[in-house]
Amino acid sequence: MTRVKKRDAFVDERYDILKRMLEERRGEIQDKLRSIRETRPADADQVKDTEEQSLDDLVREVDFALMQMKSETLAKIDEAMRRLEGGSYGVCADCGAEIAEARLKALPFATLCRACQEQRELEAASERGVRAFEPGFAKELSAEAR
Repeated sequence: MTRVKKRDAFVDERYDILKRMLEERRGEIQDKLRSIRETRPADADQVKDTEEQSLDDLVREVDFALMQMKSETLAKIDEAMRRLEGGSYGVCADCGAEIAEARLKALPFATLCRACQEQRELEAASERGVRAFEPGFAKELSAEAR
């Protein structure tokens, strides 16, 4: 009976830690998005020469790309929160193994364990015809370079 209580306490503690981690990450991203929106130039109606306009366009494009990436990350974090609430957070979607806590700290919305992620990357690289992950690839490259 006490073993079950200890297990439940461990699960509850892990849940709280993971939830807090996801909420902190979400807050950081929301702050960054807010900062990007607030620092955008308000002088859009001013007449500019071609160089100023090009630079302004570049800044807007970079800001937009950053906002898009941050928004996508927020969506992934929201999905991770749903998995946490549903009890499947931290479990590999492919093999069902527990995802290492270090991996979740680095990538809180990870859905795959490291081994399954590497396998997917190998398969994707193979489909694209990229051999960079194959053993001996570096040797082949250095031999071709000679």
